[in-house]
Amino acid sequence: MKKNIHLFSTKEFTKDSEIMAKIGIRGQQAMEFAALNLPILPGFIIDSEIGSHLEKVDLASELAPYFKKLEAITGKAFGDPGDPLLVKIVVSPNLAIVHYPTLHNYGLTVPTIPGFNHYVGEAFGYHEILFLVSGNLEIEARIAELEGRENDQAKIKKRLDELKILLSKEVENPDYHKAIAEYAPFFGKGFFDDPMRQLEIALKRISHMLALDELNDNDTSLVVQPMVYGNYGKNSASGTFFTRDIVTGDDRLDGKFFQEKFNEIGTEGKDINLIDKHFLAELQKIGTKVEDHYKEIRSIRFTIENGKVWLIDQRPVMTKSTQADIRTLLALNKRKIVSDRELVMAIKPSQLNEILHPIVNLNSVKGLKRLDGGISGAPGAAIGRLYFTTDGLLDAHKAAALAGEDTRLILCMAATFAEDVKAIEVASGVLSSEGGYSAHASVVARQYGKVSLVKTDMKFKGNTATIGNVVLKEGDYVTLNVPFYGAPQVYLGKAELIEPDPKESGLLDFVAIVKKYVPDFHVRVNADKPRDAALALKFGAEGIGLCRTEHMFFDEKRINVFREMIISDTVEDRKKALRQLKVMQRKDFYDLFKIMKGKEVTIRLLDAPLHEFLPHNAAEMKAFLKYLRKQKGKERISESEVQAGCDALREFNPMLGHRGVRIAVSYPEIYEMQVQAIFEAVYQLKKEGVDVRPEVMIPIVMNESELKLVVYGKKIEGDSVKGLVDVEKEVRSAAKARPVPYKIGTMIELPVAALAAGEIARYAEFFSFGTNDLTQTTIGLSRDDFNSFMPDYTRFDIIDGNPFQILDKHVKELISVAVRRGTLTRPGLVKGLCGEHGAIPDNIRFCMDAGLDYVSCSPYSVPLATLAVAQANFDKGKFN
Repeated sequence: MKKNIHLFSTKEFTKDSEIMAKIGIRGQQAMEFAALNLPILPGFIIDSEIGSHLEKVDLASELAPYFKKLEAITGKAFGDPGDPLLVKIVVSPNLAIVHYPTLHNYGLTVPTIPGFNHYVGEAFGYHEILFLVSGNLEIEARIAELEGRENDQAKIKKRLDELKILLSKEVENPDYHKAIAEYAPFFGKGFFDDPMRQLEIALKRISHMLALDELNDNDTSLVVQPMVYGNYGKNSASGTFFTRDIVTGDDRLDGKFFQEKFNEIGTEGKDINLIDKHFLAELQKIGTKVEDHYKEIRSIRFTIENGKVWLIDQRPVMTKSTQADIRTLLALNKRKIVSDRELVMAIKPSQLNEILHPIVNLNSVKGLKRLDGGISGAPGAAIGRLYFTTDGLLDAHKAAALAGEDTRLILCMAATFAEDVKAIEVASGVLSSEGGYSAHASVVARQYGKVSLVKTDMKFKGNTATIGNVVLKEGDYVTLNVPFYGAPQVYLGKAELIEPDPKESGLLDFVAIVKKYVPDFHVRVNADKPRDAALALKFGAEGIGLCRTEHMFFDEKRINVFREMIISDTVEDRKKALRQLKVMQRKDFYDLFKIMKGKEVTIRLLDAPLHEFLPHNAAEMKAFLKYLRKQKGKERISESEVQAGCDALREFNPMLGHRGVRIAVSYPEIYEMQVQAIFEAVYQLKKEGVDVRPEVMIPIVMNESELKLVVYGKKIEGDSVKGLVDVEKEVRSAAKARPVPYKIGTMIELPVAALAAGEIARYAEFFSFGTNDLTQTTIGLSRDDFNSFMPDYTRFDIIDGNPFQILDKHVKELISVAVRRGTLTRPGLVKGLCGEHGAIPDNIRFCMDAGLDYVSCSPYSVPLATLAVAQANFDKGKFN
C-alpha cells in the first residue's frame, strides 16, 4: 500500500500531477496547503486506487508508520490514555457534487476517554462521543440503503434522529458508558475498545460504502488527519478570520476568536485583533502568506491548542466586496505578487459599478416595507422624498436648501423628457414607469451618476402613484436600491447608504494601472457640465466624445431666453436672444475646454426638436409670459398669442422631424451663435496658453448636401448662408490669433447616413456613431416604448436580448459599412461611438475590431469601458 498512501505535512508533500489526480478535491487542498510551509495539521491520504478496496487490508500494520510521523509532529500519541491523539476521516471525491458526512473523533475509546475529558470536561467529551457515533451511523445508513436493507436503514435513521436531538441540547448527567453500550452493537466488535481497531473498522466500512456507490467511479480518496481543540486547556482558542477586511479591503485581519472554546456555537467571539500579541503576529504572517499564494482574500480557520497554532483549513471568500478585491490586488501588485495583467484581468468591468455608486446598508432596512422588481435603469441606491413634477421637485429642493432641511428628492414620473433633465440633475434618483434601460430617464440618470428604476406596474393619479396595493404620496420618503446584479427594490422609508469614495476604494489607482494598457483605442466621456468632465477625467477619460449642447439651455436662467429665441417672428429678434445665449454658451465651452486641456472635446450643436424647450404646463407658461412682458416692455402680450407660437412648432413625429442639422438649414443663426461661442472660448484659452482641441459635430445628417451647406455655406439669389468655417475665420480674425487646429464632423445616426458615408466623408473629418438613434431607425423600435411588448418577443425568441444594450447585428453591419466607405474617401477619418452602447464590453470589442478609434459614454461608465478595452487588448495578445 505504500505507493497509495501519501503523507502531507509542512515538510512533506507532493505536487506530482499523477498523485494529485488520485487524491480528490479535499486531498488536493490539503497538499496545496502543506506546500505553503505553514503550521498545518499533518495527515495522510489513502488514494482512490485503493480507497474502495480496503476490506481485506491489514490497516493497523500498514498505517502504523504514518501514525508515528503524525505523533512526532503533534506531540501526542494515538491511544495514549492520558493525552490521546484523535483523528478525523474526510471522504475526498473528485466531484464537488458528491456529499459525504463529517467523521470526527476517532481514537475516543474506553481507555482514552478519561484522559480526553480531563482537558475538555465531561459534557464536551460526551458530546464528542455522540458526534463520533452519529457520523458512523450515517455511513451505516447509506450502506443499508445501497444494499437494499430498508428495515435496517429505517432503524438507523430513527437512531440518527434521536442523536440529533441529543446533540442539540445540554445533557445534565452525561454517561458515556451507557452511550457506548447502546451504540457499540452497530459498529462491530472492539469499536470502543481500541483506537486503531476503531479506525480500521470505520475505514473499511467507508470503503465498502464507496464500492457500493454508483456515484463513486473509483475516484474517491480518504484523508486521515489529527484533530485539535480550542478548549484543550487555558492557553487554547479557536477562530476564523479573513486575510483582510472583506468590505473595505483594509490590510487588517477581519474575524473572531473564541477563547477556550471548540467553536463559535453558543458563545460571543472577540475581535481577532484583540488576541494575544504573540498569536496575532503569527496569524498576520500566515494571512499574508496565504493571500500571496492564492492572490486573493481567503478565509482561514485555526485552532490554538495548549499554546500552539494550527491551521485547520482555508477557503475562498464569496462575500467580499469589489473594493476589497481591488485593494487586495493593488497590494499584491505592489508586492510584485500579481502582474499588471493579472490585476487587469481579475475584475469584471461590471463589478466596478459597486464602488462607483452608493449601496444600501442592509442592516438599516430590516423594519422597512419592500416592493421588489422593476427594470434597472442606472445602478446604485438613493433616498429621498417623492415629487411628481420637475417644477415641484425644483421648488422643494430650493425650499429645503433655504431651510437647511433634507434636500434628497426622488423624481417620480411616468416618463421624462428633455425639459426634465434639470430635475434629474438635482434629484437623488428617478422612479418611472415607462421605458427601461434605454429610456430617457435611465440614460440621463447614468450620465449624471443618479439612480434610475423603472416600475412598469406603477400607476399615476394626481399627486399619487400606486404600486400594487401601496399608494405613494408626494413628499413620502422612499429608498431605491438598484444593484447591478439581482432584482431592484423600493423600500418605503429612509434607509442608510454607504457612499463611494473613488480614492479610498482604490479605484483611481486601479484605473491608473489599467490605462497603461489602453494605448490607442480610447474612452471619452459624454459630458456637458464641468463637474462631469472633471469627474470623468479622474476616471481616466481621454476627452469628451459628446457634449449635448441642448442640455445647457434647460438651466432656469436660460430656458426663457431660449424660448424667446425659438418663437421669435423675425431673424433680428432671434439674433437678439442668441446674443444673450452666446455669453452663456461661451462660458460653458471655456470651462469644458480648460478642464480637458490637451484632449479632444466634441461639441454637438443643437439637436433636440425645438418643441421640447417650450412650456409644458401652466406654471411654466406663466413664468415665460412674465419674462416676455419684462423683456419686451409689453404688459399686454397674451397667453393665446404665445401659445399659438408654441403650437406652430409642435410635430407629429419629432424624433424624425425638425431637429439637428435641419434646424441649421432653417435657422442658420442658431448654429452660427454656437460656433462663435465655441471659437471665442478656444481663442481666449489659446491666449492663456491652454492646449485646446475642439471638434464640432453636426447631428442627424442624412446626406452630404446638408453637411456641405452647414460647413461651407451657400449663396442663393442674392442671399447667403454663412458656413461654420467662415464663422471660425471671423472669430479668429477678431481675436487676431493664429489658427487652432479643429475638426468638423457628423453624427451617423440614420441608416441612410451610414450607407452614404462615402459621400458624407468628403465634408466630415470624423464620424461619431449615435447608436441609440441608429438602433431605433434601423430596427424600427422606440427605446422608450419597446419594454411594454418586449417580454412577448423574448418569450417567443423573436429578438435576442435588449438591442439598446447589445448592438443589433444589422446595426453593426451599418457601422462596418460606414467605416469602410468613409475611410475609403478620407483615410484619416476619425471614428467613434457615443452612447451607452459604448460602455458594454461586447460592443467595445466590436468597435475595436470594426476599426473605430474610441467609444464615449457617461462619466460613471468610463472606468468600466476603459477596463473592457484593456482586457480586450490583453486577449488579443497586444501585451505580453
